[in-house]
Amino acid sequence: MGRSPTQGRGLGHGARCGGRAARKTPGRDPETADALPILGHVDGRDAGRRLAWSTAIFSLATGLSRILGLVREIVAAYYFGARGRINAFTVAFQVPNLVRALLADAAISSAFVPVFSELLEKGERKRAWRVASTLFWLILLGLGGLTALCIVLAPWLITPFGDPGGDKQLAVGLARVLFPIVVLLGLSGVVVGILNSYEEFAIPALTPVFWNVAIIVGLVLGVPRAHTIDAKLYVYAVAIVIATLIQFLLPLPWLRGRDGRLQLVIDWRDPAVKQVFVLMLPVTLGLGLINFNAVVDSVFASRLIDPELAPTAIDRAFRIYMLPQGMFSVAVATVLFPSLSRLATRGDLDGFRSTVGLGLRQIAFLLVPASVFAAVLAEPIVRLIYQRGHFGPGQTPVVAGALAAFSLGLTFNGAMLMLNRAFFSLQSPWLPTMIALANLALNAALDGAFYRLGTWGIPLSTSLVNIAGTALLLLLLRRRLRRIEFARTADATLRIVIAAAVLAGVSYGVWRGLDEALGRALWAQLVSVGAALATGTAAYLVSCRLLGVRELNALLALRERLRRR
Repeated sequence: MGRSPTQGRGLGHGARCGGRAARKTPGRDPETADALPILGHVDGRDAGRRLAWSTAIFSLATGLSRILGLVREIVAAYYFGARGRINAFTVAFQVPNLVRALLADAAISSAFVPVFSELLEKGERKRAWRVASTLFWLILLGLGGLTALCIVLAPWLITPFGDPGGDKQLAVGLARVLFPIVVLLGLSGVVVGILNSYEEFAIPALTPVFWNVAIIVGLVLGVPRAHTIDAKLYVYAVAIVIATLIQFLLPLPWLRGRDGRLQLVIDWRDPAVKQVFVLMLPVTLGLGLINFNAVVDSVFASRLIDPELAPTAIDRAFRIYMLPQGMFSVAVATVLFPSLSRLATRGDLDGFRSTVGLGLRQIAFLLVPASVFAAVLAEPIVRLIYQRGHFGPGQTPVVAGALAAFSLGLTFNGAMLMLNRAFFSLQSPWLPTMIALANLALNAALDGAFYRLGTWGIPLSTSLVNIAGTALLLLLLRRRLRRIEFARTADATLRIVIAAAVLAGVSYGVWRGLDEALGRALWAQLVSVGAALATGTAAYLVSCRLLGVRELNALLALRERLRRR
């Protein structure tokens, strides 16, 4: 199906093979388009409104999941802290997590959605479901066997991922318990890909909510009943596996009522099945390289900084960093991905450019203020979220430094996610893969230079890599599409940065005043940080209005839609 990503200058399979010239969509008014939140869909106003609503629901569901994820981390920090044998768990979890990233949920969805959406767009619905069924059973067989092999080889797989000190045997045992998440998330990737292709985003976004709830319940009920720290860590691992099983099972009922169903069939000769695996190879390599950066970071943190603190401190900061990332950039990119795939199939060049540009501007509008807030108030945020139980005051500045360093690259990481989805939609995944390879080399070099700064030097290198990767992806996408909405996006981003600077001053001033007046009891921290967030957000929105940031119209339009409901 289709030619090599390096061949041709058209968009997607339809443009490359169907012989159709790229076409404009008549009657598109960019001013009106901006009033549709996250829009980008060129199928008309109704489709744009559906995408707007889907994005809002996805963001809220993902936001709830991320908040519960922080609650999960708070509970884990309370029971285990950030120093000691918990670092064996951190190292152990990275092994199945890397295999998952290479071969499971995100890799499968990224390769599957463009092919499945293309078949739906062409009206080949029966074939689309046959391809989905084939992929489901091949993944069950393939990843099931790989999981069993990894369990056997766990002692040798653990070693390159960091130094758990004298706790290697514990790390090996925990990794063996955790490996089944690989096959479960692989199957989940197919189910989520099907639902997303039908523009069903809410249910897949809600499943991580139940994942987090299941882990929290497992920790609260199981850890106090365990008598040793090792047993408590095994409770944590088992809770994760059970939660992942729940995450896979929950969306299955929503496959009913579609125009097809999963069947017991393996038709590996279908060219579409082969195309999924052809696309999956570079996607897997690219995602693997991205996740291997985390392994490199872990090696530097555990071997060259502080194996008792640095790996878990970076992980704790990363969890906070992922809250706005998951709420906003993942929501925008996920909702627009099927639309981009359809636009690529039709060869709608103008619609594709417009959708990518709007996605980048919306990500900047949402993530720039989040990154500024996280940087300016890193220590109060970490203190409020983590500092209790085994997580002492001495660990707070270390995690806060890592969070501030991560926040520098937050917006760029979101932009990279959007740009990667654009290339996946074009069925040209090798370009992001090459960028990921370059980023890996740069990340290792920067880790080697910055680890001397301490724990925060590792996430600083990650942020710089995100900046470089975004720049390269933009250049390559411009070359592929001949032009992109760069000037418009740069102008909007500059206005957003100015408004975010106002947010920084207001939020820090409010927090500082309330912190000095109220002290640092839990209720006082909630008031001071909450007030800083509220006033900073208000100042940001007012500044955006005064500066003429058109991306604010999306938020206002959504507010009106909610009010009418």
